[in-house]
Formats: sequence, C-alpha cells, structure tokens
Amino acid sequence: MARPIIIAHHLIWTVYGWWLPNDPRGSGSQHIACDVIAQLGQLHFGRKGVQPAAVDVRRFYEQAKHVLKYELITLSPAAFAVIGEAFAETIKTQQYTCYACAVMPDHVHILVRKHKHTAEQMIENLKSASRLSKMRLGVRLSNTGLFPTDHPFWTGGRGWKVFLDHPGEVERTIGYIDSNPMQMRMPRQTWPFITAYDRWPLHPGHSPNSPYVKRLKAAGRYP
Repeated sequence: MARPIIIAHHLIWTVYGWWLPNDPRGSGSQHIACDVIAQLGQLHFGRKGVQPAAVDVRRFYEQAKHVLKYELITLSPAAFAVIGEAFAETIKTQQYTCYACAVMPDHVHILVRKHKHTAEQMIENLKSASRLSKMRLGVRLSNTGLFPTDHPFWTGGRGWKVFLDHPGEVERTIGYIDSNPMQMRMPRQTWPFITAYDRWPLHPGHSPNSPYVKRLKAAGRYP
C-alpha cells in the first residue's frame, strides 16, 4: 500500500519544567538524564492507558518545582497574548497556514498545514519567536512576576508531532485543540492568524487526478 501523503502537522510543546520524562501521565521520553528528577517517579514511555487523578499530577509537580534548576512557570493570560503575537508574526513571515491554536498555562497546541519546513523546523521557529518576544516586550509572563531573561522559556527538545493525512483527521484535531481551553474552564481562544479549514486537499474544486487523491483511492479512503 502506498504511504499516505501528510497534509498537516499537529505540533505540541511545553513550557519549561512541565511534562517531565517521568510525568505520571506517561511521556514521549525513553530515559531521564537527571538523577534528581529520576527520584520523583518511574518512567513510562507513551501515554498511560489509565490516567492518574489530577491531584496526583499536581503532587508530582509540587515536588518537581523544588528540584528543577529554574522556577516552574505557569503562563498567565497576559502571556497568551504575547505568545500569540509572536506566533502571528512567524506565521506571516514564514507563510504558514494555521488551522488551530491553543496556548495553555503549561503547553501549546498548534495545527499547521504542510510546508517546505519540517515539523521540527516549524516548532523551533515558533518557539524562537516567542522567546524573543518575551525578552523584547518584558511583559509579565508568569503569575509570580517578570520572566527572568536567563530563565528557559520552553522545554528543550523537539516537542511532539502528529502527522495528519486526511481532512477528517484535520477536522477532528481542530475540534480537539479548540476545546482545550474550555476543558480547563478557560475562555475559548480566538487568534487572527487562524485560517478556516476548507478540507484541503479535498476542498471544493480539487482535482480528482491529483497524486493525493490517487493515493486515497488506492487505499480506499476517497471520497
């Protein structure tokens, strides 16, 4: 069977100190580099089938904040706006097409149409722009005070990538991302850089002979 053609990337990354390798919910890490952090709990690769209670996750990070090198930061609503401005600038400059975005207190979800840049490049461009925005504007980015210039902003690494190859997957992911703030009893987020999804590349008027459609037909996934 022909390999699917990726049409969009669901990109996720965290604020510094959140979703550690041994997070009680499971993680994408296969080792723990820091012995002190390793003492907080066992490593579980991948999301656990049965998720821990919220109180257990909070307890884990209450312990973690005492052993991390830098302060564990929870982004405030003021930070969401600053990060959104940085994302908007990057999306315009790099000519990305963004279908959904949620900036959360401890992580980010963003859905971007495929581009000449890899998923890793897009994550790094978005992270870099928001780091610079933080330093340039000097706004209050945490609930505890000004964000120090030498403090890491985002967690290191390349984040997580979910590759989507069908409009149905893109639509489901948009719904998932849009609902994230409400699930935490936060207001729905709206961003000026969002492009309404038109089911591209199965949008109205698409060619039934495009390579993408031929792949779907071969896999029995069209229309």
